[in-house]
This record gives sequence, structure tokens and C-alpha cells, in this order.
Amino acid sequence: SSTNRPMRLQKIQRYIHGSKPKEQRRLSGLNALLNQACVRELALTGGEAVLDVGSGLGQFTRDMARAVAPRGHVVGVERDKKQLAEARRQAQEAGQRDFVEWRLGDALKLPLEKREWGSFDVVHARFVLEHVKKPEQVVQQMVRAARRGGRVVLADDDHQVLRLWPEPPGFVELWQAYIRAYEYLGCDPFVGRRLVSLLRDAGAKPTRNHWSFFGSCAGAAEFPAFVRNLIGVIETAREVITAPLGFDAKRFDQVLRATRQWGRRHDSALWYGLCWAEGVRE
Repeated sequence: SSTNRPMRLQKIQRYIHGSKPKEQRRLSGLNALLNQACVRELALTGGEAVLDVGSGLGQFTRDMARAVAPRGHVVGVERDKKQLAEARRQAQEAGQRDFVEWRLGDALKLPLEKREWGSFDVVHARFVLEHVKKPEQVVQQMVRAARRGGRVVLADDDHQVLRLWPEPPGFVELWQAYIRAYEYLGCDPFVGRRLVSLLRDAGAKPTRNHWSFFGSCAGAAEFPAFVRNLIGVIETAREVITAPLGFDAKRFDQVLRATRQWGRRHDSALWYGLCWAEGVRE
């Protein structure tokens, strides 16, 4: 019945984007756009023991493994079996099967052995906290996993900071519905702005925060990929946006068409920043 449809959706769609092949392709493209900048921000010096929480398709996890090689060690934890299987497949295909120790597990209850708690030089999570109902619990686990003086690094979204220009007709309305979809699922679409507080509350000493620019404009070689990612990220939330939230399905498609047209203009610009915060375990 229509009365229990929202509850059913909420139970099924714990992760707003899902893990279908189309979404995995979008994630791979997103990694290609972001990873180089994120590796620079991490400033790994080599030899570190790294824990990547919510490792997804593992492309960035393998980037970290290359940065700490040959003496370092990276553990990637992912709760979605499909994502983990694809991460292993991609690692195998790239000839990097043994770069990362992959583990199936939840960020809310990390699959670590007793001796591993308090042993990692760097504990990292990107695009994880926005998708969990208890981000503070995830950060507490991360701080526990870090050694004394070890770094805890959080990178996540504040969806309010997105700006497109010129603004496609109806886009702001649709983007606000996308934000409400997170709230409907019990998640925080603005978690990026409180990363420093989450570190402090979990017992880490905040040491740095930063915006990692995540945008582009017409004329830049990577701009079409940014447009595809933006449209893809909204499309994955279609079921929640148009069903329990009541956004008109025809209007949904109309706005995405307008956004595609915007992406073909010669004066389009996308402005966005990935929130980045670091702390150390005292």
C-alpha cells in the first residue's frame, strides 16, 4: 500500500546511490576526477599503515597503497559485497591484486583484530559519513583504530555549497529535493561542515581543515565528466525523490534535460568544494 511504501524504501535503500553497474561506472569516473588532488592532500610520506574506511571500488585505496609502498600497508574496509567484489576485480585487472588487504565490514563496527586497534598511522574516510545515520560512531571507531599521534582524515560533502552558473531552470528545486532525500533516509547532507566537531567529540585533536575544489567549467577537458557525475548522482536518488518525497517524475526528467543542455553551453561553470578535516589521536 502507499502508506508503507516510504518505510519499505527506507529499509531497502540504505545507501542512496546503490551499487548497480551504472553507479559503479559513475564512481569510477568520480575517482578519476578527484583522486590525484586527494592523494596530494593526504601527503603520505611512505611506509605508513593506512586504514581506508568505506573503501568502495578501491581505486583511491590503491592510490594510497602506491604512495606508502613498499614498506607500508593498506587495509580497505567496505560493507557492500558488490562494491568489494568490483574493487577486487579492478585490482586484479590492474595487476595490483596484493596492493590492499580488502575486508568486508561496516564502518560502524570495524572488522579489526584486537592487536590492530590503535596501530594505524593514518585512518581515512571519504564520502562515508554522509551515508550513515551515526557518523559520530564511525569517527569514534576511526580514532580508536589510530595509534597515538596517528592521523584521522575525514573528507565529505556539504551539499549546500554547490553552485551552477548560469543556473539551469528548476535545478535548485531538484537539488533541494536531492538534499531532502538524504534527510529522509536519516542521513546528514551537510555533514561536511561539522567534520572538525566530529573529530573533537571522538577524542581527536583537530589540526587542519580545508576545501578541496571539486568543480570545472566549459572549455576544460574534464568538464563533461563533471556534468555526467552531477546528473548521475541525482539519477541514482530518483526513486526516493519522486516517490516518498513527491517530486513530479516529469519535472525530474525535465530538469535533468535542462542540466544536460547547460553542460553544453560555452559559459557554464560548476563550483563545489569537498570538505576536508584532519585530527590526531592524543
